[in-house]
Amino acid sequence: MTRCPQFGVPDPVSGGPCPTVRFRRPVSDGPFPPVRVRFPVSDCRNSASAASELKEKTGWPICSGPDVDFCGESWVTVVEQDLNMPEDFSPARFTEFLARTLASIPRSDQRRWGELYVRGLLSVDGKKTMRALASNAGGGVEQSLYQFITKSPWDCVPVRREMARHLHRHTEPRAWVVRPLVITKVGRHSVGVERQFVAQLGRIVNCQQGMGLWLASDQLSSPVDWWLALPECWTDEPEMRRRASIPEHVGSCPPEQCAIRSVARMTDEWNMPARPVVMDLRDTAPHPVCAELSDRQIPFVVRVDPAMSHTALEPLRSPGRGPGTATATTAPAATGPDGGLTGALSRNRMPVEWLDHRTGVVRATSVGSTRVRLRSPGGGRDGRQELVLLGAWGRPGRRGPSEYWLSNLSRPRLGTVYRTAMLSRRVERDQAEVSDRLGLRDFEGRSFRGWHHHMTMVSLAHAITVLSRADRGPAHEFSVPRSAKVSAA
Repeated sequence: MTRCPQFGVPDPVSGGPCPTVRFRRPVSDGPFPPVRVRFPVSDCRNSASAASELKEKTGWPICSGPDVDFCGESWVTVVEQDLNMPEDFSPARFTEFLARTLASIPRSDQRRWGELYVRGLLSVDGKKTMRALASNAGGGVEQSLYQFITKSPWDCVPVRREMARHLHRHTEPRAWVVRPLVITKVGRHSVGVERQFVAQLGRIVNCQQGMGLWLASDQLSSPVDWWLALPECWTDEPEMRRRASIPEHVGSCPPEQCAIRSVARMTDEWNMPARPVVMDLRDTAPHPVCAELSDRQIPFVVRVDPAMSHTALEPLRSPGRGPGTATATTAPAATGPDGGLTGALSRNRMPVEWLDHRTGVVRATSVGSTRVRLRSPGGGRDGRQELVLLGAWGRPGRRGPSEYWLSNLSRPRLGTVYRTAMLSRRVERDQAEVSDRLGLRDFEGRSFRGWHHHMTMVSLAHAITVLSRADRGPAHEFSVPRSAKVSAA
């Protein structure tokens, strides 16, 4: 006779394991341990009709449950389950994950508020206001949640570090993807808000600008670190610093430098094994970022625009034309149909098959590569870096590439570099489908600390969601059918 795995008690009728029924309960009233409930012979029930009886038998404040039918005399195991939590992410795993990542927070009551905050982000529909999160927790806790996020002095960096290490162990990321975040605002009092030109939007908006560092693989991506790019008006004015509680050591930082600091934190402080850094540098001078990453011996694949004056590239001649020589190419010539860069890229083109994470479709794109020198803004020879330039033709028949990527990967395979660059689409999709829905842009507080605390909680909720999805089946391995055609990227 098979014994119940939870309690070692056999089902007295079938002899098999006792069935498990999951019910939703208010998160502020638990946690509750699994309990056994015995039902009368030949009394068929489903979870909706049995809810009131289960509430009486278990003492739980049961709200509702899924339609799980059970019949006859049986021991039924009743297990807590918030039905709005991600599918297949068990309460035990949820608790274990948060216990690990929140362990650095010294006070147990603060860790409890952190758990309630993350539960609210996962459960509440619509905008994640403090009032909505508090209502999800049963009410009466809004002030405590507000205090935990905006005032409590717990350090978010150790929480992010443990989250990053956990994700690295369980997902084997192929790249660290830097993704900018623009949060539009109506007023002027939220920390870091300024009317400023945003390149990716192409216009002036009243907004906060942040930067997220994401661990990315073909299966999932998840943010593990955040930086808020503070304009000088917020760091140079003592009253504004005081009002937003900006720490003394925090200064003004453009987004690309925030990215460098985040990468340095990952490698130097968190001792994370480096992965290629993927980021978009089309709207800024790429040389300082590429030089610093190279000095730190960190691999990178960055998107650039050779037509911009701040991107000075020199295609290297082939060895037959003289080793170590290069011909300087101005931006207009480089992007024309007969330009030096276009010609060099065209001579070394091949179809590269890759998975478009925005659509889930396998594509094949014509990609060329050539070795180039990236000149420093000063133009001196000491400031030149020898790198690999990739050009991708988005449409058949196009005279020149539609996108360009620079990399310092040594002896790279063309397909590997391009597929690494395309992980930026994995991040784009996951931010839209997961983080934005979890309240990434919903923080209404005004303090620097509160912004970082909220972003950390959203990142934990995001990690729980994507890990739950990954648990639904074996990891998807990238594969391309032989019939794949060259198509637009």
